[in-house]
Amino acid sequence: MEIVRSQRQLAAAAAASSGGGSGAGGLPTYRVAPQLEVRLEEFELFAIDRLRVLKGISDGLSRGKRPEEMEKLVSELLKAHMRHQDPAETLNKDIISHFVLRLVYCRTEELRKWFLSMETTLFRYRFRLESPDTQRLLMSEFQLPYKALPHSEFEAVKEKLSQVARSIGQSASVESVFFKVPFEEVPDLVGSRRVFISKGYAYVAMSQVVSLVVTQFRCNISKALVLTNRKWTTSIKEQEKDRLTPIVEALSNAYFGPDYSQPSDSAEISPKDIDQLSKTSFPLCMRHMLEKLRENHHLKNGGRMQFGLFLKGAGLKLEDALAFFRAEFSQKVGSERFDKEYAYSIRHKYGKEGKRTDYTPYSCQKIICATPGVGDHHGCPYRHFGDENLRAALSNMGISGNALEGILDKVKNRHYQLACTLTFEATHNVSCDTGINHPNQYFSESQKVLQAKNQTVQSQSST
Repeated sequence: MEIVRSQRQLAAAAAASSGGGSGAGGLPTYRVAPQLEVRLEEFELFAIDRLRVLKGISDGLSRGKRPEEMEKLVSELLKAHMRHQDPAETLNKDIISHFVLRLVYCRTEELRKWFLSMETTLFRYRFRLESPDTQRLLMSEFQLPYKALPHSEFEAVKEKLSQVARSIGQSASVESVFFKVPFEEVPDLVGSRRVFISKGYAYVAMSQVVSLVVTQFRCNISKALVLTNRKWTTSIKEQEKDRLTPIVEALSNAYFGPDYSQPSDSAEISPKDIDQLSKTSFPLCMRHMLEKLRENHHLKNGGRMQFGLFLKGAGLKLEDALAFFRAEFSQKVGSERFDKEYAYSIRHKYGKEGKRTDYTPYSCQKIICATPGVGDHHGCPYRHFGDENLRAALSNMGISGNALEGILDKVKNRHYQLACTLTFEATHNVSCDTGINHPNQYFSESQKVLQAKNQTVQSQSST
């Protein structure tokens, strides 16, 4: 795949499928990188669209959606993000976006694990949406060495197959097409007791063949990610340091919501409001930093950036930000030193110094990826706190019982943003279907909930 700066015609869709890039029925298998020329802007835009799909899948899985709900979700995500204004180029967009994100997510073990899981899930549900004939073609494309069970052998185990079908709530009438495969190749079916096993072989129905194909797909992508990582570290990263490398490195932390660089017209807070707002509307990361600021009268640079930009996005004006931080820092370093060493950086965040860049508040993804050191208080508590500290912090927010355990369970499974979403729901007694993706989103949504409750109380008292 060649990335070009100038406007060039993409190769025909047939070129994309040469060498096994595209599967039957338009479902790519991504075995060979396509021989396509890709414009630099498409390189990034296609990847962003696919990333929206994968993150939507991740959110659906972490919320425990059932298979039929996931199938519907995947279909909706594909329609919303993976179509192309030129229908003939939809397949190319699919293939290009996969290989771009493969490059993005090959760079660390954690990134590889997430990408592999999400791409496998995406393929699983796309495969399920294909017709039986297309599914058979895909089986042959993966060169799976399995043939349909002969009629004589099928009749010999038909009653056992019927028993398994009834045990999992399926119709007593048994499917007529089965494949006999080593049981270790369908661990998900074996683990959920959805197949009959005899003498080391699992009898897989045609409706379950997705497990065979997905196992092979996952194996292929896993190996490819390791190879891509070698290429990235040995050559691509340095060769493309001025062009592709910045895009690739930024995409894994991409955030697609509002940037909160400017508060809404009605949003404005003052220093005297901050302590009360912290109790009602700050996410845990910001509550924690305010507590440490009040306790130590100081925050290191990482904390000043994360907390200061959050307050800016929440509606704290520059003059009030200077007054707020001066009141705290001067208790430790004195007013003169504050004006000399810290005031400039605050004005800089607001775009009033240096290059006049108007800095945006940090998203959850950026905060989660931070690496706070000793004495630092920034970062994401759900990721960076120990179990006892996190449990205590959540308890101080009034969260207990099943709600607390549910949050800790999400943390254990590394669903940090969902843990924050559950915290929001527990403290506000509302559902947050969109999920929390930004500290300022948490603050804004909290204020909306509280204002709605106040209006309800006022209307009830006036009647």
